Amino acid sequence: MSTTKAPSNPISHGRINLEQQRKRAKELLKALKAGDNEALLRISRWLPPRSEALRLAEAQLVIAREAGFSSWPKLKAHIDSLDHASRKLLRHGDQDLRTLHIRCGSDIQHSLTIAGFNGDFLEFSDPYCIGPLSDQAPEALLRERADFLAEAFDLAPADALARQQKSYQCLQQLGHYQRIVLWFEHDSYDQLILAYLLQQLQQLKPTAKIELVAVDQIPGVKRFIGIGQLAPDLLSWLWPQRQPVSDALLELGTQAWHALTAPSPQALLRLIKQGTPALPMLGKALERHLQQLPGQHDGLGLTERLTLQIVQQSESLTVGQVFRELMVTHEPLPYLGDMMFWWLLQPLLLGDTPLLQIDDHQPDWPQRPLRLTAKGQAVLLGEADGFAARASGYWVGGVKLTPAQPHWRYDAAQQQLHYHHR
Repeated sequence: MSTTKAPSNPISHGRINLEQQRKRAKELLKALKAGDNEALLRISRWLPPRSEALRLAEAQLVIAREAGFSSWPKLKAHIDSLDHASRKLLRHGDQDLRTLHIRCGSDIQHSLTIAGFNGDFLEFSDPYCIGPLSDQAPEALLRERADFLAEAFDLAPADALARQQKSYQCLQQLGHYQRIVLWFEHDSYDQLILAYLLQQLQQLKPTAKIELVAVDQIPGVKRFIGIGQLAPDLLSWLWPQRQPVSDALLELGTQAWHALTAPSPQALLRLIKQGTPALPMLGKALERHLQQLPGQHDGLGLTERLTLQIVQQSESLTVGQVFRELMVTHEPLPYLGDMMFWWLLQPLLLGDTPLLQIDDHQPDWPQRPLRLTAKGQAVLLGEADGFAARASGYWVGGVKLTPAQPHWRYDAAQQQLHYHHR
């Protein structure tokens, strides 16, 4: 099961080469002198109209602003800070304490080693953003989740259990460590797992220091998707920015987990509305998670709605192209992996009144073109209900949703829940 989230920015790894940026500024200046319209457009985005010739310093300012910095000196200072962080890590990394790094995937494991980290690594990657959740003891939750993952991704039940068992068991054996570092970004895939880990850490009360690297943006990266896209020296740069996990954050994680696993979404909405000041990005991820409930007006979760809109706008796109378009352009908080997206499509492709149609002549599903059905078009026009047309129900955390049965819906614009009695 893949959980890779595709980055979109050309500097998606976060590593900026100063000489390369200087070269780009000179090339911009040269293109402008040659009368290149694209160069003129780029400059007009960042500088006021002018009669005098553009100077190199001003071209450098444009390059810096395109990369997300307010000035060329700020860009240079950031590059210097990356170099300094890499050198400092080699002297003062995680060697001072027996350290466990916990991440919701294996994507940074090799990069941590390259950067110079020596601690142990634990991948805890149960995708709580899909499938049922319940507030059970770890062993019972593990089995519930393993059953779901086996069915969703066509795995042997024993294999699905074994894949998750190590993570759950290691979490119960933290006595060896003096420091635990949680590496998480801002989307619901990460933040729901983080909520569970915080809840468990509050219960387990390990003697180790608990620290958090929480990331929602990186200088120079216009569309930050996740820590896994970053170059190793960016992990060195993030290391001194980690923060101790406070009692307030442990309590917030516990509160979030209880709300996520409740059979009603009401507690989750209350938590979102009251705010999550101990970790603001958690509140945003919980709000995005809540938007997977059927929409009040069309019966579609946000991912389903965006997918249908993409297919409507660009007929004959393949599944892989739709997924990339969703992640790169439309999804406000990218959280899905490609296999999770394929699983999510199935209820829209099956049943008596599917919303999407697929050309299955290609053996590999990413290459299969998608088309909107008449029913899918009617849903987007507000003439039919997307939830009623689904081939099967689904879960949003602890909330079970079954077509033709009473269920919760969410009006994201008004932040209001509605209970439908049919």
